[in-house]
Amino acid sequence: MAQRARVQLDRGGHDEGLADANPAARRRGRGKRAGRSSKRGPEKVVTTMLGALLIAERAALLSGRDDEFVAVVTKAFTGMRWGELVGLETEYVRHGEIRVQWQLYELDTGELHRCPPKDDSYRTIDTPKWHSELLIEHLAHRTAGACACHGLDYVFTGHRASNTSSRATGAKLVDVARLAAVSTGTVSNVLNRPEAVPEKTRLAVQEAIAELGYVRGGAPAQLAAHWRRNGFATWLFQPAATGWYPAKAPNPARPVPIIGNPWPGVPVRGRNASGRADASWLPVARGLTPHGLRHTHKTLMVELNVPRPLQDERMGHLDGTVQGRYSHVTQTMRDRLMEDLTEVWERALEARRAMSTRSPVVALDRLLGVS
Repeated sequence: MAQRARVQLDRGGHDEGLADANPAARRRGRGKRAGRSSKRGPEKVVTTMLGALLIAERAALLSGRDDEFVAVVTKAFTGMRWGELVGLETEYVRHGEIRVQWQLYELDTGELHRCPPKDDSYRTIDTPKWHSELLIEHLAHRTAGACACHGLDYVFTGHRASNTSSRATGAKLVDVARLAAVSTGTVSNVLNRPEAVPEKTRLAVQEAIAELGYVRGGAPAQLAAHWRRNGFATWLFQPAATGWYPAKAPNPARPVPIIGNPWPGVPVRGRNASGRADASWLPVARGLTPHGLRHTHKTLMVELNVPRPLQDERMGHLDGTVQGRYSHVTQTMRDRLMEDLTEVWERALEARRAMSTRSPVVALDRLLGVS
């Protein structure tokens, strides 16, 4: 009776406008729902470590430098967030580890704001010996200093001064050098002091200049201090992963035109680029995004049976369960993961070497030559 009275009072309160809703009213939509699953959302595209290696190589060929190769490999083998990768300062790259202390968060205004990592996920990511050497070698050859916007020295710098400049028409000096399999200094000598260059080399450079349609005298592009997320994904990562430039009015989507030799091909730029090309790239992973490399790293750790606490530590996740509170990372776990990541990297490198023993990307070419 008391329960019935309470129900009547509740109903009365609702009818008199004293309550926003009638708690005694029957709730609707609580039955079984068809056609929906709580366990599956839109599928996220991931790739293999060989796929990540091939995309890294193509991204470097598109940009004309090694930075993108090192960055894509780093993202795939650490699972770092985009902002953490862009905001990685040189002082936090050390032998055997990367310390995640800051990120660069891109505001709607285009400004990059230096702030702590997402959810204060400060952490130290262990890196295998080969990865540490790749990063340290990259730092040794870079020429950029502190950026003007933050006054700090970053591991990776922007590609061009604006998002559209990575599509700028015209072959670059580095494209000629890669096609002719010589250094940029040699190409410069052919242009300025041809008598100082052996005839065979000079002819190879001149043939590459004609094949690429290189025009001397263009103003050097001013590098931006940092990548922009959309520009990197649209004009470097997506063409590297799919083999296609995206549609951008008034231009439709189109294959990346390349000269197929040396393998995997040198992108052709400039007027009538498609007419001068003799090949285009096949897709490596359609639909893959830079963030998909973070999913790729997580998936790889699951394949390698990495203990959950170590997975969470590398990804910057927090396990608030009782199991998470009583589970800890040990040095044995770390050492085993470093060994497994090294084995995965060596298998990917061997598979790439089976495709071609050389690469136009200097950093990868050096790695392929190491037995």
